[in-house]
Amino acid sequence: TLMSAVPTYTLLLFLSLCHLLAPAQAVYLQPCEPMNQTISVEKEGCPKCLLLETTICSGHCVSKEPVLKSHSSLLSQHVCTYRDVRYETIRLPDCARGVDPHVTYPVALNCGCSLCMMETSDCILQSLSPDFCMNQRTILSIY
Repeated sequence: TLMSAVPTYTLLLFLSLCHLLAPAQAVYLQPCEPMNQTISVEKEGCPKCLLLETTICSGHCVSKEPVLKSHSSLLSQHVCTYRDVRYETIRLPDCARGVDPHVTYPVALNCGCSLCMMETSDCILQSLSPDFCMNQRTILSIY
């Protein structure tokens, strides 16, 4: 009966190896889409940092990195970024005289994977958390 058990073990081993060798796309990764996020809004000359809810783009984008790298090879990593965005403006409290208390922030409506635009996005690997404040925190509830 040991011989009849060998094909069963072989099949189980084969199925477990197939699971391990599955491509990364088969593993569930959060897709690139708008998600709720608490962000901080502050400005020089205004003593309070407001925390508010907005939507940002977040999630996985397929990227490629060449195995053989050379100076002539271009590295083009895609990141999850804004496709459609709406801007909202809030008024910061207790700003100093002569300081415009209005701050405008983006609200993601639609996201997609594309090259990171340094002019409009934070393209570095490590940065401050979106709700980091330099000044005293005040939670703003806008619903």
